[in-house]
Amino acid sequence: MRVTETGADPRLAGGRLVIDLSALADNWRDLAQRSAPAKCAAVVKADAYGLGIAQVVPALLAAGCESFFVALPEEGVAVRRIAQGADVYVLNGVHALSAPTMTEAGLIPVLGSLDQIELWAKHCRERGLRNPCAIGVDTGMNRLGLTVDEALSFRERNLRDHVISPILVMSHLACADDPGHAFNAKQRESFQRVAAAFDDIDSSLANSAGIYLGDGFLHDLTRPGIALYGGAASVDGTTPMRQVVSLDARIVQVRQAIKGETVSYGGTQTLTRDTTIAVVSVGYADGYPRSGSGAGVPLRNAVPGGLCGHIGGVKVPLLGRVTMDLTLFDVTDVPEEALEEGWIELIGPNIPLDDAARAAGTIGYELLTGLGNRYERRYLQAVES
Repeated sequence: MRVTETGADPRLAGGRLVIDLSALADNWRDLAQRSAPAKCAAVVKADAYGLGIAQVVPALLAAGCESFFVALPEEGVAVRRIAQGADVYVLNGVHALSAPTMTEAGLIPVLGSLDQIELWAKHCRERGLRNPCAIGVDTGMNRLGLTVDEALSFRERNLRDHVISPILVMSHLACADDPGHAFNAKQRESFQRVAAAFDDIDSSLANSAGIYLGDGFLHDLTRPGIALYGGAASVDGTTPMRQVVSLDARIVQVRQAIKGETVSYGGTQTLTRDTTIAVVSVGYADGYPRSGSGAGVPLRNAVPGGLCGHIGGVKVPLLGRVTMDLTLFDVTDVPEEALEEGWIELIGPNIPLDDAARAAGTIGYELLTGLGNRYERRYLQAVES
């Protein structure tokens, strides 16, 4: 196993973030197999969900991925530097200032409105180009995309006038993480009308969760995101994917407190026993969410009690409020020798990403993309023999 270190100096950092690129590559291969005969792309927006485009994209290329989706042109440029022969789609479309960069970098904008189509057509026409693009269609999410009727009408116009040169038509599922939701079938039926009209180019509907919905959703190209990174793609929280991310934080102090005393800001939690407290070098400035506080920041859909850590074979509850740089945990029941090692697991084999997210009343996507830059980062990758 090869280990590459980036981020904060490991001698000085308060936390250690380990990203298993071999697991990520295996996840992509699994999703590609589930997608077949459709091709499988990879969504690497938000700096590869917080894990680093510079490290994630090469691992996916080596696994066989040939198409990538980002949100912004800047992200697309970063992917293009690494993946020179790949298709790189920009989900948020194009505007007047970004069009030249799109052309120079060979990025493929996903055009989500008639105005964007006209802008891209004008840009290409003025330069004598036939640059590829994708057409985004809204099938009920009301976020981005032409309406179904607009897409069908434009198809007729484009056949006649060749306004633009699309290579993909796509839509996005709103409720795929709930397999029994009736809206899935409604969106599928709407998109099938569009895909049938654009029968000379590829079509794409399935995100991570959509891949699990089966053949009727796969079309020609799937676009997994969260599942690549080991996150759950369904509301029940289960995932067959390998774990990609683990996070450990440094214990900076162990202290004793007496039953009846309070902890952290606001004095919102009163200790019910004499307590050994581990003061841990992680906080909301590192993306460890304040909404997961053990007390004092109630959130309707958070797990009662908030976030937990794991140390010495013991799950330990968070105490009081998460602060900017420090968080407190009750380690009364942890063997002393385990505390002497000086580290606590916050995400990992004992605390899966999505369990931690639910405890903070959020989702794995938000937890991953919020991870800060004060961690030491270790990238693990198998060395081919």
